[in-house]
Amino acid sequence: MAHPPRRRLMAMGVAALIGVAACGGTSAPPAAAPSATAQQSAWTWTDDRGKNVSTPQRPQRVVAQSGAAAALWDFGVRPVAVFGPHKLKDGGRDPEVGEVDIATVESIGNVWGEFNVEKYASLQPDLLVAGMYQRDTLWYVPEESAAAIDQIAPSVGVQLSGKPLVQIIERYGELAAALGADPRAAPVTEAKARFEAAGAALRTLGAAKPDLKIMVVTGTPESLYVAYLPDHPDLSYFGELGLNMVSPAKPTESEGGFWEVLSWENADKYAADVILVDARAQSMKPAEMAAKPTWAKLPAVKAGQVYPWHAAERYSHLGYAKVMEELKGHLEKARDDVVN
Repeated sequence: MAHPPRRRLMAMGVAALIGVAACGGTSAPPAAAPSATAQQSAWTWTDDRGKNVSTPQRPQRVVAQSGAAAALWDFGVRPVAVFGPHKLKDGGRDPEVGEVDIATVESIGNVWGEFNVEKYASLQPDLLVAGMYQRDTLWYVPEESAAAIDQIAPSVGVQLSGKPLVQIIERYGELAAALGADPRAAPVTEAKARFEAAGAALRTLGAAKPDLKIMVVTGTPESLYVAYLPDHPDLSYFGELGLNMVSPAKPTESEGGFWEVLSWENADKYAADVILVDARAQSMKPAEMAAKPTWAKLPAVKAGQVYPWHAAERYSHLGYAKVMEELKGHLEKARDDVVN
């Protein structure tokens, strides 16, 4: 998902916002064992930058940004190392890395701006994979180290904004298959069926509650950010399913996209029965927002209809099946008469 507001948070040093745990847990399938012929065959891939990647054989040692690693893991690929949020301060697994077994993969960086180039090189990687929120910019690859990193191994970028949710998920699935995973493995097909069922359930709920207005926000001590749906694939998808999603006008260029920036004095600009709040660990919590008088007065807040938004969920069928199942649980009990 697009992180709030990306360019500013990068400048503020907090672009490494981390996610909250999705419920449940289903083990991902093991990576398919490539045949000797497949290992020896040349491998090619055109990524979402339009970059043609070619290696003498199919990459075996994949290093991936945590969100990309989580998606690939669910499709059956086992990276040898990850970078980006994957380990919490208590040593536990950061939800942003999904179900990746952090005890069996190497770490080359855990926070924004941290990428151990020497360790990366020592791992003898065949391929680096990362998502892209900004065109042609690999997420969590430090700009100052990008040239050196690119000299070590080829990279693949997956565009995460400006594309439909299902298309992004399928893109990761295609990449996983190209890397040797079995798209017909039971956990993969079961996760897809679960995703489709969860989407159908949300569609039914949306039809039953057409007046339930839902707004998605994140906050800083200075501002409240209201999500602009077209820049967030998951929120756009929820709208396509029939949920009544509040969306501001297209943000100005100075706002950097993704969000409309409101002063806390104008936090009541939009009416909503339900508010979904960015649940990443370093995002402002609803309890912290309660100190803002205008927040406390919002109808959804007074009604107790404030729920988490999993802004950093991995782009896999399993990841978003869990998200939609949880969201349905919240929305089916929510009142739709909180605002007129």
